[in-house]
Amino acid sequence: MLDSKIKKRVIKKILISFISIPTLFLSADEIKFQFKSPSFSGVGTSAHYLTIENQEFTRREALEAEIKALEEAAKREAENTTLARFIRNFESRIFAQLSRQLVEQLFGENPATEGSFSLFDNIISWTSDGTYITLTIYNTLDETTTEITIPIGDFGFGG
Repeated sequence: MLDSKIKKRVIKKILISFISIPTLFLSADEIKFQFKSPSFSGVGTSAHYLTIENQEFTRREALEAEIKALEEAAKREAENTTLARFIRNFESRIFAQLSRQLVEQLFGENPATEGSFSLFDNIISWTSDGTYITLTIYNTLDETTTEITIPIGDFGFGG
């Protein structure tokens, strides 16, 4: 029985020492609440606002660039349809035919001394005095005139 009393005392002392040791290192302080966001605390507010503004600006720029890229892609897609390619090819052939006929009128075996034709909003006319051909292009929309003088005898490619 004496042994059991000693055991109980030893166990009590060990328990008390285990409980009291951690309390020796404990300390307490007042709990203080502080906002971490500079928008509420005011600390570093200008830098915080600048960061927000930069993020918004970057996002706006990215959206504008994306919209522009999509618009350009749609435009390229529209210009690359079979119909659009056909129209471009057809126009090219018409302009080549007009150009061939104009060159024939100006420099052919029986060149005309004058002539004119309309092309869209332009009136193209020419006159020849035997030495020079004067080509006049009149734009009916903005009423501007362009005049080109071509020497007949010196016209050609060197060899």
